[in-house]
Parts: sequence; C-alpha cells; structure tokens
Amino acid sequence: MQQSFLDATYRNFLGQAPKWYKLTIIGFLILNPILFFLISPYIAGWALVLEFIFTLAMALKCYPLQPGGLLAIQAVAIGMTSSKTVLHELTVNYEVLLLLIFMVAGIYFMKNLLLFLFTKIITKVQSKIVVSLLFCFSSAFLSAFLDALTVIAVIISVAVGFYSVYHKVASGAPSHGSHDHTSDHELPDYSREDLQDFRAYLRNLLMHAGVGTALGGVMTIVGEPQNLIIGQQAGWEFAEFAIRMSPVTIPVIFCGLLTCFLVEKFKVFSYGVALPDNVRKILVDFDAEETKNRTMADKAKLVAQGAIAIWLIVGLAMHLAAVGLIGLTVIILATSFTGVIEEHQIGHAFEEALPFTALLAVFFAVVAVIVDQQLFTPVISWVLTFEGNMQLVMFYLANGVLSMVSDNVFVGTVYITEVKKALLEGQITRDQFDMLAVAINTGTNLPSVATPNGQAAFLFLLTSAIAPLIRLSYGRMVYMAIPYTVVLTLVGLITIYSGMLVEYTDMFYDMGLIHHHAISDGGGSSSH
Repeated sequence: MQQSFLDATYRNFLGQAPKWYKLTIIGFLILNPILFFLISPYIAGWALVLEFIFTLAMALKCYPLQPGGLLAIQAVAIGMTSSKTVLHELTVNYEVLLLLIFMVAGIYFMKNLLLFLFTKIITKVQSKIVVSLLFCFSSAFLSAFLDALTVIAVIISVAVGFYSVYHKVASGAPSHGSHDHTSDHELPDYSREDLQDFRAYLRNLLMHAGVGTALGGVMTIVGEPQNLIIGQQAGWEFAEFAIRMSPVTIPVIFCGLLTCFLVEKFKVFSYGVALPDNVRKILVDFDAEETKNRTMADKAKLVAQGAIAIWLIVGLAMHLAAVGLIGLTVIILATSFTGVIEEHQIGHAFEEALPFTALLAVFFAVVAVIVDQQLFTPVISWVLTFEGNMQLVMFYLANGVLSMVSDNVFVGTVYITEVKKALLEGQITRDQFDMLAVAINTGTNLPSVATPNGQAAFLFLLTSAIAPLIRLSYGRMVYMAIPYTVVLTLVGLITIYSGMLVEYTDMFYDMGLIHHHAISDGGGSSSH
C-alpha cells in the first residue's frame, strides 16, 4: 500500500513532465541544502540561479512556475533569503505586477479590433513582401503600447481561424458542421500541396510578427515587463524611456524591417513563400461573408475599441497614471461599451496574464537570493573595471548571451538590481547608471530573439495551438530567427560601441528632452 501511494505521489509530481526532468528537479532539491549548510552559501546561491535558469530553458517540458517555485520556497526555508526580502522585491516592482494583471487583461477585450486589422492585411494586400512588412511593423507598433504576449496571441488567433477555414473547405466538410482541422486524412491529394505552402506562408508571417514584438517591445517602458522594471529603477516615465532608448532602437527597427524585406525578397531561411491562389480565394470569400454578417452592434464595438486604443496611447505617452491603472481603465471602458458585464466573461481575460504574473513573483524570490548572497557583486565589479563604451558593450553582451538561454525578464531584473546597488554604494555615477540601464534593456530585448527561451512571445507561439498545425518546431524557429538575431544584435552592438548612445544622450540633455536624476532608493527623482 505504501509503495503504491509513493508511486502515485511520484506520478503526480510535476504531472506529465519527463521522468528525467522530475528526477533532475528532485536532485536539485536534495543538493541545495547540502551545498548551503556543508559547503558554501555563495556556491549554493549560484547553484540555485543555474537551476532556475535550467527550468526556464526547459519551459517546453514543464512550465517554470512549479519547479522554479519549489526551488524558491526551499531557498526561503533553508535561509538563502527571507520572506521579508522577497516581499520587498515584490513591493518595489508592484507596477510591473499591475501591468501584467490589468494591461494584458485590458487588451483581451480589444481583440476584435486587432483581429479585424490583421484579417484585412492578409485578404486585401496581394504582395507577400508588403504583407510581411505590415505584419512586422504592425506588431512592432502595437507592442510598443500593448503587451507583446497579447499581440502575438491575437495574430495566432487570426492564423488558427484562417487555417481552420481553409482546412474545412479543402476537406469538403459542410460549412456549418464541425470539423477537425488537426487531421489531414480527409484532404484530397491535390489540396495537400496548397496546404503545405499555406503552412509555410503562416510560419513566415508569425515569425515576422514575433520579431516585430521584439522590435517594438524594446522601444517603450510598457513593451516588455523588464522594461518597466528597468525604467522604474531609473525613475524614467514613458516619454523619457523612449527617448533614452532611441539612439539604439531607431536604427534597430529600420534594420529589422530591412531584414524582413530582404529575407522575403531573396527567399532565404525558409521565407518568401507566397499564399497559394486557391487558398487566397477561400480566405477572401470567408472575409466577405464575415463582413456581410457584421451587425451594427459589431461595428459599434469596433469603433469603441478604436477610441479606447487612442486613449491608451495618449494615457501612456502623457503618463496620466501608472501603466497598470491605465490597463484597468481599458478593462472598464472596453467591457462597458462592448456589453461584457458578467463576472465569468471578465474572468477569462485574466487567464493569460496570471500564470506569468505568478512566475514573475518567483523571479523576484530568486532575485532576493542574489541580493542576500551577493552573488553578482564580483561579476558586476569586474565588468565595471572596463571604461567608457567598452563597459556598455560588456553589459550589452552579458545580458544578450544570458537572454538567449534564459528569460529576458529574469536577466534584466537581476542586472538592473545589481547596477542600482552599485549606484547607491557610490561605485558608479548617475550618468553611468543611466547608460548601463540602456545597455541592459537593449541587451535583454534584442539578442533574445535567437531562441524561444528568451522572448515570452516566442515561447507563447511555440507552445500555442497553431505551432503543430503549421509544423513550427523549436529548431525551425531558431533557424528562421538567425537573420534577425544577427542583424539586431550587431546593430545594437555597433550603436553602443560607436559612441552614438553617449553622443545622442548628451544632445537630448542639451535640448531639455531628458533630465539628470538624483540618486534615490525609489529609482531616482528628477532634479531640474
């Protein structure tokens, strides 16, 4: 009886994760107390950080919240950090939690508008190159003001919708009946080639859109969660954050769009697949039917969502309230004017955001261990021995390499926390801190497009329902990301190494667009 109970407990532990993964996590939990009490708290702390990065890298085997959370709970239990320090880290970064909870949920209620826009792009524009550029640019623009996860979720919804429509028609299924679009058994042979090309076409668009979320996400304080953490530590609001990043982000977005054009033009790295004529006709007919059936109430909802989108952009640009609170106003306005008034309808909006919010809380628990055990102090001290632009380059590269294999939110949080600590201890000046904050932000956002591990939007795409339908595997994503990874990383590196960042920042000071900040624990208050 006891054996069967233990066996059942083991089977329940981390659910469907592979056996080797379960044993690895159990090994970590056994190893950590031994290292902490018998060898060295410092070594135990580094072991915990590497173990946590492992859980992030293996996110496809098991969502990192559970294994990472177990490691964090154990760290508090054995004394690597305290619950008080964890709470302090959470309190300092409460605006980030509000962003994830309310902004992502708010955009959920604007999906109809976004679906409408992306549908029109696919059905109305003939040129594949233009469609690709529109998807990349639209994703970048939306991700600068919205959450990248929500933007990619909307585009996935468009892709799944179109895929299922074509699959149903090609299979000869009745238009109003149920149909399994995951099975190709009913497809006639002459439709299979079109389906393969359509899958490749959707892979192209989804990868361009994914990169677009990175291009736009790096530009503003709300583009990615780590941006808000970095901006908050620096005391920058929306406009100042965008201006300070612009010497790097403006060249990057132009080069990113140029890369999109070139890979489509020359059909390299699996890009350049056109939409088959048969598929286009089916999708255009479907969109025409949807347009014909759109009621006046549906049109009123789209207009209301458009007005709310304008309020969102204005509210963020003028910093009328904390980002999360603006997200809350979006929820209230969008639900009020689209007829969503029941509690269970509103509840669905929070399903996407809350798992990642919980994971972010675990991030901060690991950051608390790093702070209490002073794990990064020697690394930061070594990097700070470099001077001038080389110091910025080293931070950019260190963040970039780590963000390729780990989560960029975690990497950005760790580095900005340590650099802020160096500022408060007088190791660096406020101007140095501001430059390093730019290097950290761009380092975590640009090279991280290399793998799905680094970008939450990429990981979300890889684990979504569309990935198996269009045969988008981990290896294929990495391969298709290569041209973007090389270009974005090098352009960011060149702008930082060349001194353009320092030169333009000095010019912004002279023009009065940004201001010097006083040193403070809360991220710095302006001193004009």
